[in-house]
Amino acid sequence: MPRMPRPELADARQQGLHNIGEAARHSGVSAKMIRHYESIGLIPPPNRTFAGYRLYNDADLHRLGFIRRARGLGFSIKQIEALLGLWDDRSRASAEVKRLAESHVDELATKIAEMQAMQRTLQDLARRCHGDDRPDCPILEDLAKTTDARDAHLPSRHEPDDAPLSFEAGNQLRRVGGR
Repeated sequence: MPRMPRPELADARQQGLHNIGEAARHSGVSAKMIRHYESIGLIPPPNRTFAGYRLYNDADLHRLGFIRRARGLGFSIKQIEALLGLWDDRSRASAEVKRLAESHVDELATKIAEMQAMQRTLQDLARRCHGDDRPDCPILEDLAKTTDARDAHLPSRHEPDDAPLSFEAGNQLRRVGGR
């Protein structure tokens, strides 16, 4: 037997409001991430039903789509916060938006160069590994070496939690031949 919608939620739907599951489906952002973005202030706290369900309007969905697209391009949370501030400011100068974008392009170029260096290193190690029943393996031997100047091209293992290169950006790199 199908579940009947709660009258409160049915009224909300008639007003063009969406619960968190619907907002997630419409925006392409998971419910967990919607809650996270709300907790860090990227989206305003939504209205709630008497039962406490979050209700999102079309402007909220549009904002979530903006955030999803910016994350897909590898912008960090801090950068997205700045971009949202500029987007909300109708009297903004596009020069600031361009400066943020160009700065991000430079960051991506650095990351791409680092990833290409990692790729070359791994290709070389894989080429030298026999891949047979013998226990010796240049890959493991190299990984076990003490870090020195040869590893300067490798990125730090301690990246900030909002490192700009997102999963989607990595997928985009693979699509353009950076795999």
